[in-house]
Parts: sequence; C-alpha cells; structure tokens
Amino acid sequence: MQYAEMNAEQLLAEKQAAQAAYTEMKKLNLKLDMSRGKPGPDQLDLSMDMLKEVIGVCDCKAANGTDCRNYGALEGLPECRALFAELMEVSPENVIIGGASSLNLMFDYIAQCMTKGAGSTPWMQQGKIKFICNVPGYDRHFTICEHFGIEMLNVEMTENGPDVEKIQELVKDESVKGMFCVPKYSNPDGITYSDDTVRALAALKPAAEDFRVIWDNAYIVHDLSDHPDHLLNIFEACKPYGSEDMFVEFTSTSKITFPGAGVSALAASDNNIRAIRARLAMQTISYDKMNQLRHVKFLKNAEGVQAHMKKHAAIIAPKFRIVLDALDRELRENDLARWTEPNGGYFISLNTTKCSAKRVGELCREMGVVLTPVGATYPYGVDKADRNIRIAPTYPSIEELKKAVEVLCLAIRLATLEKITEKV
Repeated sequence: MQYAEMNAEQLLAEKQAAQAAYTEMKKLNLKLDMSRGKPGPDQLDLSMDMLKEVIGVCDCKAANGTDCRNYGALEGLPECRALFAELMEVSPENVIIGGASSLNLMFDYIAQCMTKGAGSTPWMQQGKIKFICNVPGYDRHFTICEHFGIEMLNVEMTENGPDVEKIQELVKDESVKGMFCVPKYSNPDGITYSDDTVRALAALKPAAEDFRVIWDNAYIVHDLSDHPDHLLNIFEACKPYGSEDMFVEFTSTSKITFPGAGVSALAASDNNIRAIRARLAMQTISYDKMNQLRHVKFLKNAEGVQAHMKKHAAIIAPKFRIVLDALDRELRENDLARWTEPNGGYFISLNTTKCSAKRVGELCREMGVVLTPVGATYPYGVDKADRNIRIAPTYPSIEELKKAVEVLCLAIRLATLEKITEKV
C-alpha cells in the first residue's frame, strides 16, 4: 500500500518500523563512504603495467628524440599532444599538456584571466564579475569562483543540458564573464548536452567581449555501455559563428589511469593557445614528461584508451546497476525520490520529493554512511529546494555499496515518514 493511501495509524506504524530498522542499522557501526567520485582500487589496478613502461635509460626518449628526464617541451610531448588531440577531436597544435589534474589547469586559466585578461582588460580591474554556474553542478567549480570573489549565477539543468534561454538572457550583462560546463555525463546529473544545446552555446553573443566558457570535458571517454552518448565537438560547432576563442576545453586521465599520477590537457583556439603558452612559460619549463611518456606508451592512441575504458566499465557499470535497482525497488512506488540513470560518468543525481535532503544526509551519517555534503552541488553550498543528493557509486566494493544504498533508501523513507506524520 502506498503512503498516500494510508491512514494516520498506518503511517505511524510505518514510521515506527523505519525507526526500528534505523536503530538496528546504527548497531552495525558501519563506516562506508559514497562522498567522492573516486575510482575503486580494482580500477586503479588496471593501469599498474603503465609503471613498467619507463624503466631504463633507453625508455626515456620521446619519439622526436627528446630526453624526458631533462628540460623542454613546454606544451607537452608531441605524441602526448597527439593522443589528447585524438580524444578531443582537435589538432595537436591546439593542445597543451598539463600536470595530474585538469582542475589545476582550470584554476590557472581563471587566474590568468583575472590578472592578465582574456584578450582585454584583466577581470580583476573590471569591478564585480560574474560566472554562470549550471546546477546541480561540480563543487570544485564553485570553490574556484569563491576563491576569486566571482559572483555565481545559477542556471538549472534540463534533460538536454543547461537552460539555454536563461543563459542567453544572463550574457546580456557585460559583467558576466564566463561559465562552467561539464558537457558529457555532467557532474552530478550524468546528462550529455544535446546537439542543439551545444550549437546554441556556440552561437552565444555575450555583451562581454572577454567572455569565456570553461568546457570541462572530464568524462569524455567514461562510457558505461556499448552505446555511449554522443557530444557534438564544440570547436566545430563554433566555426559558423567565429566563436572559437570563447571556449577552452579541459580533460585528463584522472579516472582513466591514476588520479594521483594522471596527465591533463587543454584545447583551445590558436589565439588562446598563444596567450596561454606565453603565460605558461613564466611559471614552468615543462610538466612531468616522464609521466606523459608512460601514458603514451601504455595507452598508445584513442583506440587503446577506448579498450582500456571498457575494462573500467566492466567494473563500475554493475555498481551503477546495484544503486539504480535499489532506488527503483525501494523508492519508486511511493515517489519518494527521482533520480538520473546516466549512460556514463561517475555519479547518479537524486532529488528527494517529500523530505529534506539535509535530513537524509544526517540520518545516513548517523547510520555510518558518508554522502557528498548536501548542498555541495550548488554554489555557496546552498540548495534552496533542499532536495539534491549526489551518489558516487564507484569507490565502495560491491558489498559495501549494497549496504550503503540500503542505508540511503532507509534514510529517505524515514525522513519522508517523519515529514508526513508531523501533524498526525
């Protein structure tokens, strides 16, 4: 029987049963973590052979003869640039290789714009500046904005990507200098932008001539099935509008090989590459070329990356299935929550429908399960609707995940029953 069909006595009995289950769960003293989208140890093991690729002096030379132990190759090894160019569908000349984290490259690019400008007056000299942030979204994007004092403007995600009409209105304000996008398997919704959305973003006519879109393509090859989502190439979409300078694309191998020892890359127009390279030359001689070389030797090319990612999918796709099946079994009948069913990426986004997400987070924590802090998927940590919960299924083992999602479903049921029995 659905909650909506129950009388007061029946609802109180359901609440009592949920409270009893909650008490028993607390006795287990669980210590489970679904807070961050980290690869599990078995995923990291997939790349261990990469560490054997450079073990002697003869292995330290790049294809063009560069000794990777020494200085040089500011933009990255040619073969590494070629590998990322293949993944991002751009020319190698439009790629610069960075360190382990694309987050570092994004932060650095924003810092460059703040201090030196984006082809115009430095942002920090233009008074209050603003960024569009798609919500729910990636908390690290928001913290970058907070660090630089950039005001954030929320734009809700739709099934096709961010609300383009809202963006078109917001960019009429010259103080709006940019936006963050995760265009494929977005964090946390797992949405891939439709072709129409990509074209509409490419066609934007912002009032600010120095408007920049941070195209954070973190999950570019992170498919969960043999029928992956297709994302239109942003630079191809820009060509009819001459807007290539407006976009800077970022990606990395953080969840392909090792988050602790990955390689990142950015792709940009000729104009942006020249500006970024000139500034980069002031801060480094080169990033870790030995690691670039290891990655190229191990992954080889885009086909090699795709084959490697199928091994990842074989590990994590069943984990996504466990979560989705549990949510469907435990929550759908009473419409206690709604959730995404992504075709790739690292997250499932859940919205409660009848209770507070913060209360769910509290109950989970009391039962020994750590979630991503409720509100983290919104700027300033404020989810005004108090409904969004980001589920990260990848790191726990299968058994841990089964127990963690059991706890989550119980917490949602109990929080809902607490809410609907308040006046009973």
